[in-house]
Amino acid sequence: MSPAEMTMYKTYQGRGAARLAKRKRVHEPAAAPSEPPPKKLAGDVGVVVEHYNMRPEVGVAQRETSPIIGLKSFNNWVKSVLITRFAHPALAASKVVGRGPRAPRGKVLDMGCGKGGDMTKWAKARAAEVLAVDIAAVSVDQARARWQQLRGPSFDATFAALDCYSEPLSKAFAPAKLATPFDVVSMQFCMHYAFESIQKARCMLENVSRWLRPGGAFIGTIPNADQLLQNLEGVPADAPDLTFGNDVYKIRFEDRVHKSLFGHKYWFYLQDAVENVPEYIVKWDNFAQMAADYGLHLVYKEEFHDVFSEHREHPEFGPLMVRMKVVDANGESAMDEDQWEAANIYIAFAFEKR
Repeated sequence: MSPAEMTMYKTYQGRGAARLAKRKRVHEPAAAPSEPPPKKLAGDVGVVVEHYNMRPEVGVAQRETSPIIGLKSFNNWVKSVLITRFAHPALAASKVVGRGPRAPRGKVLDMGCGKGGDMTKWAKARAAEVLAVDIAAVSVDQARARWQQLRGPSFDATFAALDCYSEPLSKAFAPAKLATPFDVVSMQFCMHYAFESIQKARCMLENVSRWLRPGGAFIGTIPNADQLLQNLEGVPADAPDLTFGNDVYKIRFEDRVHKSLFGHKYWFYLQDAVENVPEYIVKWDNFAQMAADYGLHLVYKEEFHDVFSEHREHPEFGPLMVRMKVVDANGESAMDEDQWEAANIYIAFAFEKR
């Protein structure tokens, strides 16, 4: 990467696209996303559940052919950085110890586990036990199948379908499973659904905090509300709708101005991943203050492009980018400009339970 490119990337403010040197992929326009349903189907929760239950689970080979494989790899790399930096120490300090040589250690709650995309990460973290929960029952079954297919020694795992934003974890897991607290709670690309209402946000935080031990880590990734609202302000007053994005992602707001801290809805489309589902703005200061009410205190918050800038030359995370095919050995990125813009609407965070 040239000095000029590094300067541009470090000063990137969320508009346009940050470039890596020698991009490999040539952007191809995608078909326009379909419009969201005119009426709610069993509410917004029903729309989300139906969407993720309908999405098929594909094998590794097919995932590699995704038109946004570079973006997916980059997002996975960011999650790996979070897990290594904040989950690994919490697991290492755990009182939950497995059996055998180099015994695995620690207990994880994968809240919003989806189709089990992080099962391999928890295996590499040498966790002893994982409880995985998601609102979409079909996705939970697929996550269980992915865990069963892990190679080599694995962790004990329990899977359950539950709306963690409306119901307590105790409804899904037996008391014995919750008797020993978690060392890590992970919520990846899903927490924003809870901010439909203050009741759901508080239920989510109760589920995170109640069974997390003191000193435990709460990690996650969410859309950057400041950037989304800044882009919303940039939509011309005479525009036919409140839409912005590119051929990889599109966001359409229902209201330009929303007075409440909760329920500010937009529809999100991501090529080969998300087909117009309702999501909600998470205003950071409000979230951090609420988290503190539950004993969760911020230790890390960075926009994705800053996570890249901070760790690209790290002795562990730099080579990891090559192994995870974010870049090749020559520093060539698998992402085009539109994918970079889509990646940079997110932030990564970590809290500590005190």
